[in-house]
This record gives sequence, C-alpha cells and structure tokens, in this order.
Amino acid sequence: MFLFKKREKSEADLERNPFYKEGNALVVYLKCNRCGEVFRSHLRIGYDFIIDYDNRAVPFVIEKVYVGSKCPNKIELKAKFTGSYKPVSIEIEGGKFISRETYEKEAER
Repeated sequence: MFLFKKREKSEADLERNPFYKEGNALVVYLKCNRCGEVFRSHLRIGYDFIIDYDNRAVPFVIEKVYVGSKCPNKIELKAKFTGSYKPVSIEIEGGKFISRETYEKEAER
C-alpha cells in the first residue's frame, strides 16, 4: 500500500528544476517546439558536467544540443549547478521541458 504517490511536476516545478535524480545521473525530458518530438537525456554526474574552476559558488555547467530524427531543429540546453547538483540557472532554446509522465505518454505513440 502506498501512502504517498509522487505527483507529476507542474510547469512551474519544471521551470525551477526540470531534472530528475536517478542513481548517478540527472535525467531531463524535452519536447521540440517545431515537430513535437520528445527526448530523454541522462546527464551522468562526474562525467557529462563541465567544471567551472573560476566559479566556486556554481562549479558545474551543462551545455548540450539535441537534434531529433523528425526535423533539423536544435534544442539547446544550458544550465549551471551548485556543488550538490542543484540547478541555479537554466536556459532552453528550441524546445521546452516536459514531465516524466508526459514523456512516457507521448513516447508510446
């Protein structure tokens, strides 16, 4: 019996923190603004993050570009994280963040 059911992240939650912690990775779900293709990206802690040695307050950075199979649109993700991998600033161009549940529903199609 489950007393607490995890709720789906709202759009406001996704704007603050679109990342899901899974093991030794942060997972983010994206949707292309142009064709609607959905993406799941695993960002491995200690491997995919760029270390910014000049900024001790925000030492980790992600800069990723995603291109799907349905259109040539690029989705650019840039984010800065604290030492405990909490997002401080997040920018996305060409797409938007979606929840895990939305990804699972749309990926089934």
